[in-house]
Amino acid sequence: MNFELLKALSDAHGISGFEGNIRDIVKKELKGFVDEITEDSNGNLIAIRRGSDLKVMIASHMDEIGFMVQHVTEKGFIKFVPIGGWYAPSVHTRRVIIHGIKGLVFGVIGSKPPHVMQPEDRKKPIELKDMFIDIGCTSADEVEKLGIEIGAPVTIDTELVRLAGSRVTGKALDNRAGVYILIEVLKQVETPHTIYGVFTTQEEVGLKGARGAAFSIDPDIAIAIDVTIPGDHPGITKEEAPVLMGDGPVIGIVNAAGRGLISDPKLIAWLRKAGDKEKIPYQLEVSDGGNTDASAINLVRAGIPSVPLSVPTRYIHSPVEVLDMKDLESTMQLIVAALKIKPKL
Repeated sequence: MNFELLKALSDAHGISGFEGNIRDIVKKELKGFVDEITEDSNGNLIAIRRGSDLKVMIASHMDEIGFMVQHVTEKGFIKFVPIGGWYAPSVHTRRVIIHGIKGLVFGVIGSKPPHVMQPEDRKKPIELKDMFIDIGCTSADEVEKLGIEIGAPVTIDTELVRLAGSRVTGKALDNRAGVYILIEVLKQVETPHTIYGVFTTQEEVGLKGARGAAFSIDPDIAIAIDVTIPGDHPGITKEEAPVLMGDGPVIGIVNAAGRGLISDPKLIAWLRKAGDKEKIPYQLEVSDGGNTDASAINLVRAGIPSVPLSVPTRYIHSPVEVLDMKDLESTMQLIVAALKIKPKL
């Protein structure tokens, strides 16, 4: 397990539409391991290992959720909009980084303090529209001189650190965990198939990058590597989320109660056969919510058989996501094992 690579990916900054930092890491890591690396017009990075028959697309999105500068007040406070889905209380009073044209500028997300709120207002959940970024400036002119413009990306200032055992916490593990796995698969896999490792863009804002990549590649089958919610901590039940951290990758049978994706049964059987043969643990999931690139890829052209394969990850879409690195390893192993055999389509 390569903690340093996962840390580099998690600590890197790249909201939807601004994934360049992650592309640079992937290119460096895969140099010499693949036959070709290209970048398409949507910013997707496509790494190809050529084989003789089946075309397999394995997608993993690079983007993280974040914010964007919308307005600067006369007194130098910065109003912002979310890019991707945030639960507002998880970002209140967090430290952030604004990526300005002159470099990085640090700030904190603030709001009206509860000490001066009316009692009825303190009972209401705080909303993103009521928050602002404080970078220490006292005027809009000071903000401008620092190189902060309307449209500047904003990311959370958090670093990946180890917890007990093999567990880690950091930002953007949704979906730098998947990026990590796909890099390791491309380095290690031995297969007769042609593999298109696609590091996609703008998944968090509508599964956008994967659509164009799937159209141009026109693969025979596709796997989307992502994360999913485990039901193994206080406040959530196994009925709501039956998968567990540490018990291996999660094969998605249904996403968003069928509104997203109903996975191809042949691909489910293919992954299960590989796991059973190599004694690699895996879990099955029927989800009432959530979506992955697999949902978009499945609808391209005449339809591409697709399946999501996910890593159980706590507190997703927050600055303190938690996963077990053993699950990263077993997810990679399952994909490598499956690619040694051919699915019955």
